Amino acid sequence: GDSSNLTSQQSLQTNATVGCGHQFCNNCIERELSRRREFPCPICETPVKKVSLSTRTLDDVLCEKDTSWRRRVMKVFNKTEKDFASLLEYNNYLEEVEDMIYSIVNEEPSAEECKAKIKAYEEAHRAEIVIRQSQRADEERAIQDQIAKEQRDAERRRRDAEEDAKAIALAKSRFKQESVEVLLGER
Repeated sequence: GDSSNLTSQQSLQTNATVGCGHQFCNNCIERELSRRREFPCPICETPVKKVSLSTRTLDDVLCEKDTSWRRRVMKVFNKTEKDFASLLEYNNYLEEVEDMIYSIVNEEPSAEECKAKIKAYEEAHRAEIVIRQSQRADEERAIQDQIAKEQRDAERRRRDAEEDAKAIALAKSRFKQESVEVLLGER
């Protein structure tokens, strides 16, 4: 179960329990779990159970947790720079939001307090939050519409350039043929 017999990243399992995250080879896990339902991590003594094992690394688990909480919190704390009188106020707001996310993701003692603060803010400012979400959706739609328009314009310019190239090639071909006919006296 220690890291001295690790063969390849594909054959590893991670104890996904936050606070451990040590990796073990599948053979070691199977051997230990055949003897007992739970065994201590040989590195840190954290209990290892079949249900706590994952092929994902602890970083993967924490990243997913961070992303999930970030989405939830940013859906509620969705103010933009234009909602503030100064850049300093906006940056302080962003710092407060980041502190809450960090506290929750890393399960700090203030995590439950932060979750309660998010819930209370959401309930107290529901109408404002919905309006900002709607505005953001409108802005994103406008951006997507602009991108689609630019793609259509680029496609139209490409077709026009292709048609121009064909017309030039046809004109060159006619000129060449006419030149040959003139040289041969057929014209």
